[in-house]
Amino acid sequence: MDELHGYYFEDMKEGMTDVFGKTITDADIVAFAGVSGDTNPVHLNDEFAIPTMFKSRIAHGMLSASFISTVVGTKLPGPGCIYVSQSLRFKAPVRVGDTVMARVTVTKLIPEKKFVECKTVCTIGDKVVIDGEATVMVPSRNA
Repeated sequence: MDELHGYYFEDMKEGMTDVFGKTITDADIVAFAGVSGDTNPVHLNDEFAIPTMFKSRIAHGMLSASFISTVVGTKLPGPGCIYVSQSLRFKAPVRVGDTVMARVTVTKLIPEKKFVECKTVCTIGDKVVIDGEATVMVPSRNA
């Protein structure tokens, strides 16, 4: 089933990049709250959210961050890789109707461990809403 497999470590190069984009809907926020159990009213209740510093409901930060996992697990490196670590810095809120673009860029290869380090960024237009770094273990063709 090699056609289902993503990149092998031997195919990886610094500078490789891929993206995933999604426009956030109210249904996404409600579904994420249900799956995660995070029912913080700043995500679900207009009356609660309006007087906050955000002035309206916002999407869960981890909902947008999950789009980084989409890139890692389905595109770059893709199926077969395993997350080792992910750091995240939340820079700005995401709201219903915003289109979040998650980008993963390979920054370093660690051959002895078959690890790939990546820069991870989520944006809405030109605005960075999340930035961070990920380390991913990538299967070797020779394993």
